[in-house]
Amino acid sequence: MDFTDVGIRHTLLNSVELRHFIDFSPSAAVISKEIRICVIAVVVGWITTREKWKRLLLLRISHDPFLNTTTTSMKVFASLALLAAGATAQIIESASFGYGKTISPTRDSIPGWNINGENFDPSLLSDKLIITPPYPGNVRGSAWAQSPVALSEWSAEFQFRASGPERASGNLQLWYTKDGEARVGTSSIYTVGPFDGFALVIDTHGGRGGSIRGFLNDGTTDYRTHRSVDSLAFGHCDYPYRNLGRPSVVKLKHTSSFFEVTVDDKVCFSTDKVVLPSGNTFGLTAATPENPDSFEVFKFVLESASGQTVAQGNPYQQQQQQQVVNRDAPPAPQAGSDKDYSTQFFDLNNRIQSQSKATNAILQEIKAQAIKSEDRQAEAHRILASRDQVSSLEARLQRIESMLQNIQRDLEGKDYSSRFNQLQDTLRTSHLSLTENLHGHLLNVITASTPRMGFFIFLIIAFQIFLAVAYVVYKRRRANMPKKFL
Repeated sequence: MDFTDVGIRHTLLNSVELRHFIDFSPSAAVISKEIRICVIAVVVGWITTREKWKRLLLLRISHDPFLNTTTTSMKVFASLALLAAGATAQIIESASFGYGKTISPTRDSIPGWNINGENFDPSLLSDKLIITPPYPGNVRGSAWAQSPVALSEWSAEFQFRASGPERASGNLQLWYTKDGEARVGTSSIYTVGPFDGFALVIDTHGGRGGSIRGFLNDGTTDYRTHRSVDSLAFGHCDYPYRNLGRPSVVKLKHTSSFFEVTVDDKVCFSTDKVVLPSGNTFGLTAATPENPDSFEVFKFVLESASGQTVAQGNPYQQQQQQQVVNRDAPPAPQAGSDKDYSTQFFDLNNRIQSQSKATNAILQEIKAQAIKSEDRQAEAHRILASRDQVSSLEARLQRIESMLQNIQRDLEGKDYSSRFNQLQDTLRTSHLSLTENLHGHLLNVITASTPRMGFFIFLIIAFQIFLAVAYVVYKRRRANMPKKFL
């Protein structure tokens, strides 16, 4: 059974069937699978360990008669707690923040983290850490965990938000490197030197509105002097993260078999060829240009993989927890075996409480998915046509089909060859009459429009005679004029 593939089918009409799926988040699916395995292990473990617990309880009864009335219930409870406790992931508090009501108990620092900046001091509020401000630009900020991660299998959840003007930009990096604060500091992926580890880069590379890319380095490649840093990414996905108005959730999961990065419960990239060593340190860095984006971090939670024991790095919290346990616990017997049994019992009690919290989280997830399923069903009922509308549409289609069939029968049953021949004769007659009459008509038009040549010649001769007569008159008048003598 695959918990990520749960479907519900609804039959709306006789010919309409609606299927929709409940989309469990990866974390809920993993916990559900672990609970299923845990239930099977409880049955097998209870049978195999029944005699062992009976001997231990009989030994305990010999020292404390009060347990005579609770022997059977304690046996079942302790078996269940022993087998189920290993499946619960635990938060590594020394490398996490933002999982409580406030991001930090103090206003100027986060326990277990070092916060630094260039040209700006990151602001710590009650619910978020502002690494880079909306103004001014050309600033850098960083937050590094003080203690390295001692586990080889872990999962991390990272919530951030980026906002700014339309053409603003910047980049945000999540690092898991060796000696991160000393080697990386406040650098970005383009200005960092030879680091050893993994870097997750969130920026607007390529002008696609936003992308998330993964980079690896073993300490031999200098990213600051590399010709093409973008070509070194081993995994990426497009994600428009700017100005969403809500935090974006990025989750990383690393095990011995695969490494996966998800964004808003959708897989960004995954590979089974990457194995990161333990002992590295988590850190966050951000850098902005002159027109900046503001990067805000709301949460970073690091959890251990199922079945691993977590050694918390905060001695003060361990001491407080130990004092509470010692104050609430009843006095243990002096015998060595009884003391070990009491310690195991209280440890199992704490673990079973963690398992109960995980079960409540699964129930809430299932309830949320059920609500989504009901909403989708209601929307489908609203969108899909009613029975009367479907019947009306079917009747219209039948009428159109019958009309097309009648037209096809008319075309196939009647002979239109005589009409086509008649039309052809009419066109031929019209063509002949047009060609015959057009030639004579054009000749008449040309003849009527041509000017008369006789009239033109007469005008030329008359003009010459007029000039000759004028010349003779001029000569005679000049000859008859009185002569002057000097």
